[in-house]
Amino acid sequence: MSYFAPNAYLIYNFIYLIYECLVKIFHFFTVYKISNVDTFVLVLNSSSIILYDNKFNKISSNKRIGPHNKDILDILFGSLLGDCHAEFRNKGNGTRFCFYQESSHSSYIEWLHSIISDLGYTSTKKPIIQTRLGKKGNVRKVIRFKTWTYSSFNWIYEIWYNDKTKIVPSNIGEYLTPLALAIWIMDDGTKSGVGLKLSTNSFSYSECLLLVKVLYNKFKLKASIQSSGVDNQYVIYIWKESMPLLKEIILPYVHSSMKYKLNIK
Repeated sequence: MSYFAPNAYLIYNFIYLIYECLVKIFHFFTVYKISNVDTFVLVLNSSSIILYDNKFNKISSNKRIGPHNKDILDILFGSLLGDCHAEFRNKGNGTRFCFYQESSHSSYIEWLHSIISDLGYTSTKKPIIQTRLGKKGNVRKVIRFKTWTYSSFNWIYEIWYNDKTKIVPSNIGEYLTPLALAIWIMDDGTKSGVGLKLSTNSFSYSECLLLVKVLYNKFKLKASIQSSGVDNQYVIYIWKESMPLLKEIILPYVHSSMKYKLNIK
């Protein structure tokens, strides 16, 4: 670990000049606003760069302004297409993200947590299985964790939520990368015969249509919209003929416990 405390203006220029190099070397960093301080301390380690004021107090989340590593954006966008949800917190004026799965998928959520933790966005404390009371009094066992709160995540909340309801952003095609697609399928995909079903029940027909178009335009994956069996709820079905291509695209990112969704043992 190394420390230095230069002039704030100079360090801003330094950070942006070597941005790409830092991303490659340290994988993640967050720049913070500096208010009413001439100097601060920059702490570097293998996973992050954290800024402190001249009294060595960690800068609060509402002053964190990015930029963010591309992998975390891929993970967030892929997860938001599934069960992940974002929370805008008035305390701190920032956004955090909540991940959860049924306990049967604990190995996946632990793996996902380790990636996000290594990138510096959540605690290193491993998530544990918790008991929750579900509908009709059924007991559910789930595993969950949350990211830290960042004001520089607010733009994600703003494009994903309309009056606190999650929607598919109109520019989803810009962010649906192979990693994001893999996360989406691991999070919300189900093997369905010789194809694969994505549980998009919470999205409207027009939103599902947008996703189907993006899957084809960006990846040449053929898919169709089907009724979920409930009025005004829909699922996306990826065709049998597109499964070999889908495997080729996402397999490098798929956790071993989720390969069964691609009919891989």
